[in-house]
Amino acid sequence: MQTNAIQIRDPFILKAEGQYYLFGSTDKDIWKSDGVGFDAYVSRDLTQWEGPIEAFRPPAGFWGTKNFWAPEVFHYGGAYYMFASFIGDGYKRGTAILRAERPGGPYLPWSGGPVTPRDWMCLDGTLYIDEAGEPWIVFCHEWVQIGDGTVCGARLTRDLKASKGEPLTLFSSSEASWSGLARSPSNNIEGHVTDGCYLHRLENGTLLMLWSCAGPEGYCIGYARSETGTLLGPWRQSETPLFAKDGGHGMIFRDYDGRLLLTIHTPNKTPLERAVFFELEETADGVRLAGA
Repeated sequence: MQTNAIQIRDPFILKAEGQYYLFGSTDKDIWKSDGVGFDAYVSRDLTQWEGPIEAFRPPAGFWGTKNFWAPEVFHYGGAYYMFASFIGDGYKRGTAILRAERPGGPYLPWSGGPVTPRDWMCLDGTLYIDEAGEPWIVFCHEWVQIGDGTVCGARLTRDLKASKGEPLTLFSSSEASWSGLARSPSNNIEGHVTDGCYLHRLENGTLLMLWSCAGPEGYCIGYARSETGTLLGPWRQSETPLFAKDGGHGMIFRDYDGRLLLTIHTPNKTPLERAVFFELEETADGVRLAGA
């Protein structure tokens, strides 16, 4: 099938075995219905895809029951680890870690529940390996709980089974001039969103963090730049979004031909969301869409 035939949010590309594996939020209704799982699709050209592959289906007794969101897959220590968010009875929304021997799965629970703080509403955890080779989870503390959403980091144990130490706040959504107010349809509160954090290091060593929010023209994606080149920042926000009109939750990768690509989902409306790919150009202190 072609890319535009696949309903998917929060697209994530893993390069493995000479192919591209596309993961994302693939349940038909990720908002209210019980969670089904995560599907994956496989391609050699980012255009024609085989699948779906049942990458994850929850085993009996799994703590997450709804909001199966934003799986990201990383090759680490000889295996494949999926960072994905869930909510369940007696649990606030949080990111857990799953593990598989093969890139397409099947993925099985690895961490003992969420590795984000149990009393926080969190989502969209991603893996970061620091300069000392230590693993971190970088995640979003949700605006629906704190009003002004934040991006946070927490150390993980080397086996990725648990977090250790207190999480650190890296920046708040309102620090970006392009972060507007969003309104929750469930409880009618307003706040500044953070979601879809993802880290990318430029060839010149600059560390960027993609993230998404409600912008002046709808759902959007921009980035922050670490002034020290490390996860601890401080982080300075880009002056304008990278993609401003009804699309976001992206990640950056190089294809097998060496092109630097951004993938996001657009439009931001179920069931119309699709993965799209844009070529990027690196600048002295960030990235821009090619030809922009």
